[in-house]
Amino acid sequence: MYLPDHEVTLERLTAAHADAVLAFELDNREYFAAWVWDRGDDYFTSFAAVHAARLAEQEAGVCQFHVLVDKSGAVVGRVNLVDLENGSAELGYRIAEKAGGKGLATAAVRAVIQLAASEYRLTRLRAGASDRNPASQAILTRAGFRPIGKSNTDLGPGTRYELTLEEA
Repeated sequence: MYLPDHEVTLERLTAAHADAVLAFELDNREYFAAWVWDRGDDYFTSFAAVHAARLAEQEAGVCQFHVLVDKSGAVVGRVNLVDLENGSAELGYRIAEKAGGKGLATAAVRAVIQLAASEYRLTRLRAGASDRNPASQAILTRAGFRPIGKSNTDLGPGTRYELTLEEA
Protein backbone atom coordinates (compact mmCIF):
# COMPACT_ATOMS: atom_id res chain seq x y z
CA MET A 1 0.00 0.00 0.00
CA TYR A 2 1.52 3.31 -1.08
CA LEU A 3 1.34 6.27 1.32
CA PRO A 4 1.76 9.10 -1.22
CA ASP A 5 2.12 11.97 1.25
CA HIS A 6 5.20 10.22 2.66
CA GLU A 7 6.55 8.48 -0.43
CA VAL A 8 6.73 5.11 1.33
CA THR A 9 5.04 1.79 0.87
CA LEU A 10 3.50 -0.22 3.66
CA GLU A 11 4.48 -3.83 3.05
CA ARG A 12 3.80 -7.08 4.85
CA LEU A 13 7.06 -8.36 6.32
CA THR A 14 8.94 -10.91 4.20
CA ALA A 15 12.29 -12.67 4.34
CA ALA A 16 13.61 -10.12 1.83
CA HIS A 17 13.20 -7.34 4.41
CA ALA A 18 15.66 -8.87 6.90
CA ASP A 19 18.72 -6.72 6.17
CA ALA A 20 16.73 -3.49 5.96
CA VAL A 21 14.86 -4.23 9.21
CA LEU A 22 18.12 -4.97 11.02
CA ALA A 23 19.65 -1.73 9.73
CA PHE A 24 16.53 0.19 10.83
CA GLU A 25 16.65 -1.28 14.34
CA LEU A 26 20.40 -0.71 14.72
CA ASP A 27 20.31 2.84 13.36
CA ASN A 28 17.47 3.81 15.70
CA ARG A 29 18.29 1.71 18.77
CA GLU A 30 19.28 4.60 21.02
CA TYR A 31 16.37 6.74 19.83
CA PHE A 32 13.83 3.97 20.46
CA ALA A 33 15.24 3.23 23.91
CA ALA A 34 14.13 6.70 25.02
CA TRP A 35 10.48 5.77 24.32
CA VAL A 36 10.12 1.98 24.54
CA TRP A 37 12.03 -0.93 26.02
CA ASP A 38 15.34 -1.74 24.42
CA ARG A 39 15.35 -5.02 22.50
CA GLY A 40 18.66 -6.07 24.08
CA ASP A 41 21.89 -7.28 22.53
CA ASP A 42 20.58 -10.82 21.92
CA TYR A 43 17.97 -9.45 19.51
CA PHE A 44 20.71 -8.07 17.29
CA THR A 45 23.19 -10.94 17.57
CA SER A 46 20.43 -13.48 16.87
CA PHE A 47 18.55 -11.36 14.36
CA ALA A 48 18.31 -14.02 11.63
CA ALA A 49 16.56 -16.38 14.04
CA VAL A 50 14.35 -13.57 15.39
CA HIS A 51 13.30 -12.58 11.87
CA ALA A 52 12.56 -16.20 10.95
CA ALA A 53 10.47 -16.58 14.11
CA ARG A 54 8.47 -13.43 13.23
CA LEU A 55 7.77 -14.82 9.77
CA ALA A 56 6.64 -18.13 11.30
CA GLU A 57 4.28 -16.27 13.67
CA GLN A 58 2.90 -14.36 10.71
CA GLU A 59 2.44 -17.55 8.68
CA ALA A 60 0.59 -19.11 11.63
CA GLY A 61 -1.77 -16.12 11.78
CA VAL A 62 -0.68 -15.13 15.29
CA CYS A 63 0.76 -11.78 14.16
CA GLN A 64 0.84 -9.49 11.15
CA PHE A 65 4.07 -7.53 10.74
CA HIS A 66 4.46 -4.55 8.39
CA VAL A 67 7.35 -2.35 7.31
CA LEU A 68 7.41 1.11 5.81
CA VAL A 69 9.87 1.18 2.92
CA ASP A 70 11.16 4.35 1.28
CA LYS A 71 12.20 4.83 -2.37
CA SER A 72 15.75 3.66 -1.65
CA GLY A 73 14.53 0.39 -0.11
CA ALA A 74 15.32 1.44 3.44
CA VAL A 75 12.90 0.58 6.22
CA VAL A 76 11.76 3.78 7.95
CA GLY A 77 9.11 2.27 10.19
CA ARG A 78 7.27 -0.76 11.44
CA VAL A 79 3.61 -1.22 12.31
CA ASN A 80 2.65 -4.56 13.79
CA LEU A 81 -0.44 -6.39 14.92
CA VAL A 82 0.40 -9.04 17.51
CA ASP A 83 -1.53 -11.60 19.50
CA LEU A 84 -4.36 -11.91 17.00
CA GLU A 85 -7.11 -13.74 18.82
CA ASN A 86 -10.91 -13.62 18.94
CA GLY A 87 -11.05 -10.77 16.42
CA SER A 88 -8.64 -8.51 18.27
CA ALA A 89 -4.94 -7.66 18.28
CA GLU A 90 -2.36 -5.41 19.92
CA LEU A 91 -1.01 -2.60 17.71
CA GLY A 92 2.59 -1.47 18.00
CA TYR A 93 4.73 0.81 15.86
CA ARG A 94 8.19 2.34 15.52
CA ILE A 95 9.19 5.14 13.19
CA ALA A 96 12.80 6.05 12.38
CA GLU A 97 14.08 9.18 14.08
CA LYS A 98 14.76 10.82 10.70
CA ALA A 99 11.15 10.18 9.61
CA GLY A 100 9.51 11.35 12.84
CA GLY A 101 7.38 14.43 13.30
CA LYS A 102 6.05 14.41 9.72
CA GLY A 103 2.77 12.54 10.19
CA LEU A 104 4.13 9.21 8.94
CA ALA A 105 3.24 7.32 12.11
CA THR A 106 -0.36 8.53 12.00
CA ALA A 107 -0.69 7.68 8.30
CA ALA A 108 0.86 4.24 8.82
CA VAL A 109 -1.32 3.45 11.83
CA ARG A 110 -4.42 4.47 9.87
CA ALA A 111 -3.36 2.26 6.95
CA VAL A 112 -2.86 -0.74 9.23
CA ILE A 113 -6.25 -0.07 10.84
CA GLN A 114 -7.76 -0.41 7.35
CA LEU A 115 -5.91 -3.68 6.79
CA ALA A 116 -6.94 -4.94 10.22
CA ALA A 117 -10.59 -4.53 9.33
CA SER A 118 -10.61 -5.47 5.66
CA GLU A 119 -7.82 -8.05 5.26
CA TYR A 120 -7.43 -9.56 8.71
CA ARG A 121 -11.11 -9.28 9.69
CA LEU A 122 -10.36 -7.88 13.14
CA THR A 123 -13.00 -6.06 15.14
CA ARG A 124 -10.94 -4.53 17.93
CA LEU A 125 -7.42 -3.18 18.38
CA ARG A 126 -5.60 -2.44 21.60
CA ALA A 127 -2.50 -0.30 22.09
CA GLY A 128 -0.50 1.28 24.84
CA ALA A 129 1.79 4.25 25.23
CA SER A 130 4.00 5.48 28.04
CA ASP A 131 2.96 8.73 29.66
CA ARG A 132 6.53 9.85 28.83
CA ASN A 133 5.61 9.58 25.14
CA PRO A 134 2.81 12.10 24.49
CA ALA A 135 3.52 12.01 20.75
CA SER A 136 2.59 8.33 20.62
CA GLN A 137 -0.52 8.99 22.68
CA ALA A 138 -1.49 11.74 20.22
CA ILE A 139 -0.98 9.38 17.25
CA LEU A 140 -3.32 6.82 18.79
CA THR A 141 -5.94 9.48 19.55
CA ARG A 142 -5.75 10.92 16.00
CA ALA A 143 -6.23 7.41 14.62
CA GLY A 144 -9.44 7.00 16.60
CA PHE A 145 -8.25 5.06 19.66
CA ARG A 146 -9.88 5.93 22.98
CA PRO A 147 -8.16 5.69 26.36
CA ILE A 148 -9.56 2.83 28.44
CA GLY A 149 -7.30 2.91 31.46
CA LYS A 150 -3.86 3.20 32.92
CA SER A 151 -1.04 0.71 32.69
CA ASN A 152 2.55 0.26 33.73
CA THR A 153 5.23 0.15 31.07
CA ASP A 154 8.95 -0.46 31.25
CA LEU A 155 9.28 3.32 31.22
CA GLY A 156 6.73 3.91 33.98
CA PRO A 157 3.03 4.74 33.93
CA GLY A 158 1.18 4.58 30.64
CA THR A 159 -2.25 4.62 29.08
CA ARG A 160 -4.12 1.73 27.44
CA TYR A 161 -6.15 2.45 24.32
CA GLU A 162 -8.77 0.61 22.31
CA LEU A 163 -10.39 0.99 18.90
CA THR A 164 -13.49 -0.80 17.66
CA LEU A 165 -13.24 -1.52 13.95
CA GLU A 166 -15.87 -1.60 11.27
CA GLU A 167 -15.25 -3.62 8.14
CA ALA A 168 -13.66 -1.32 5.59
